[in-house]
Amino acid sequence: MTKPKIYTMSFAKVYPLYIAKAERKGRTKAEVDTIICWLTGYSPEELQERVDQQTDIENFFAEAPELHPFRSLIKGVICGVRVEDIEEETMKNIRYLDKLIDELAKGKTMEKILRVSS
Repeated sequence: MTKPKIYTMSFAKVYPLYIAKAERKGRTKAEVDTIICWLTGYSPEELQERVDQQTDIENFFAEAPELHPFRSLIKGVICGVRVEDIEEETMKNIRYLDKLIDELAKGKTMEKILRVSS
């Protein structure tokens, strides 16, 4: 079975799209970085290294220091698919990040996005 093309795409290609989406809605790059670091366990410096190194998306998630245990609390539909129904781990993590950025763009508080009260 062939891997989806998104797996081999550089994270550096989608990262500015996440930032642009957030900034269009009055949110910040710092908030995007906080979300990515929360989800993956990368420090801000490690995140920037991954962007600079053009790490592909599959390895970006596979090599993440510690995927957040509360990520399973992320529910809902993204790109017409229920996040909680996705079985393949890399795709699930991609969609978790997409969902978190959507929540940011929709004006949710960082506390809710990061599942702090859970």
